[in-house]
Amino acid sequence: MEKLKQYWLAQQLETDLGDPRDPTQRMSFAQTAAIDESEEFPDAEIAWLYDYNLQDYYVPTSSGGKFTSFEEFVSFVRVMSRRDLNIAIAFTTMFWSFLTWMAGTDEQKETLSRQMRDEHLTMCLAYSEKEHGSDLVGGGVTATKVDGGYLLNGEKWPINRATISGLTYVLARTNPEGGNRGLSLFMVDKSQLDPKSYYNLPKIKTHGIRAADMSGIGFSDCFIPDSMLLGPEGHGLELALEGFQITRALCAAFSQGAADTCLRTTLNFALNRQVYGKTVVDMPHARRTLTHAFLDILTCDCVNIAAARGFHVVPEQFSVWSAVDKYFVPVTLEQMMSDISVVLGARFYMRDEHDHGVFQKMLRDSSIISVFDGSSVVNLHALILQRRQLAKTRKRLKPEKMAAIQQRLANSFSLDSALPEFAPQKLELFSRGADDIPQGLPLLIEELKAMHVDGAQSVIIEVIDLAEIILAQLNVQDEVIAHSAFEHGHGQSYESFELAKQYCRLHAAAACIYMWRYNRQSLGGFFSQGEWLVLCIHRLLSHFDVSLKTVPLEYYENVFQELLRLDHEDKMFSIVPFQLARSTSTPEITENHATASNLQLI
Repeated sequence: MEKLKQYWLAQQLETDLGDPRDPTQRMSFAQTAAIDESEEFPDAEIAWLYDYNLQDYYVPTSSGGKFTSFEEFVSFVRVMSRRDLNIAIAFTTMFWSFLTWMAGTDEQKETLSRQMRDEHLTMCLAYSEKEHGSDLVGGGVTATKVDGGYLLNGEKWPINRATISGLTYVLARTNPEGGNRGLSLFMVDKSQLDPKSYYNLPKIKTHGIRAADMSGIGFSDCFIPDSMLLGPEGHGLELALEGFQITRALCAAFSQGAADTCLRTTLNFALNRQVYGKTVVDMPHARRTLTHAFLDILTCDCVNIAAARGFHVVPEQFSVWSAVDKYFVPVTLEQMMSDISVVLGARFYMRDEHDHGVFQKMLRDSSIISVFDGSSVVNLHALILQRRQLAKTRKRLKPEKMAAIQQRLANSFSLDSALPEFAPQKLELFSRGADDIPQGLPLLIEELKAMHVDGAQSVIIEVIDLAEIILAQLNVQDEVIAHSAFEHGHGQSYESFELAKQYCRLHAAAACIYMWRYNRQSLGGFFSQGEWLVLCIHRLLSHFDVSLKTVPLEYYENVFQELLRLDHEDKMFSIVPFQLARSTSTPEITENHATASNLQLI
């Protein structure tokens, strides 16, 4: 296949970090376990990533950096995350810089770019408060206008990297009368503050990411100049919510990295553990459980990679896409990791067994991801607020609109197609009823019916049947919503949240089909055959009251054999299974980290 350049950086970072199973390698499981035990911030590891110049890929090329696409971004975040979520999350707080790339002045962008690239500046996000949680509108931190700037007062908590970071994005009330236009966003540079006017709250002890700087920050008549205001006064809430559309989708990459490690260490245990005269992997229940886990990873790949690409193609739809991605991927993979823990048996609970207890650590660390940047409930609520309009739009969709939808879907899902530059100004708080993925299903079904693939015709027939079930379930949902009473504010019913969860599953099932449809030729082999696709959709539709045909048992075995092949060849568990690091000497930092030499994606 033609090599996908957007994965070169991830593969090179893999090579330079080395095999995490080797205790002598940087960010190995042994080292990260020791960091976790000490609960001390991983300064040396973060410094290594800065010296590697990875921060350049958080800064757009238009501002002097090397960021080109979110697809590239989530791939290298996944590489960091499969080693240690604590380090990955601590370093990747830099993606909140997108608030400045979205709304900052040229001067603010230029200054931040220089500070990030040359001074190793990082930032934290100070939105939540102890008394108000995710109720941003009800926040109590104030910014009172004075000559030349503002006076900040109040506390933000809990905040990741609140103490260590040099820049704090603070959401504060500038209008005492309140309301959605009463909040403004500030990029507060601590180096310019009077040290007596702000303070940090104590480190919070957490069950996971125990070495994180999880604390808070408080302000007492803290003067900040006008130059620290980000965007117009009164637009802070809007900017904060649009920023979440970016960070929510990127958070899913954390879960993907953790899931790869949990499945890999469990599989290796099952391959080598002898009980009852056979290996664990020979037992049907363990084998099927591991196969299901691999299928869940592939499903989440289709959802998150499409979302990463969709940022560039349909940013105006990301009030929907990002909410689906942020709910579905972390929740699905967190459940998957819990499910496969039974294969480890009692060793799941032992801290020093199997890759230095990384499974249990990943399980603890990853539990925070579904809470980051809006919890699962918050994201489902965001979908509920838009679901009625989505149903109306899909019902009224005119045929002449379908060609444009098809073109956008092809660009979002075809991995070898060039992406347009990300246009953050196109982000909107509501998608105005647009969601290409379910709305393009009728045309997708027509395309599937016209396809002919040697050796895979039975799979195409099965996929068509499943696609029609997805479409039928969307129609059922839309009818339920159309005949339901409107639910105001935060008074949504339990049933509405369940419908939102089902919408996410249907969205994910359709995404899997699009990914297969647009990449069969380029990804080839196992991916092209499509047996994994049938099984993935079956798993998603099993949550619905529908009758599904029995899947041939050889589908499961073929998928399991692919899992074994990827593990044996040290490749990422992914629809884009690029080469992982193998045990070598301690990596040296090279001048050009993203060269194309010796890169093997498949």
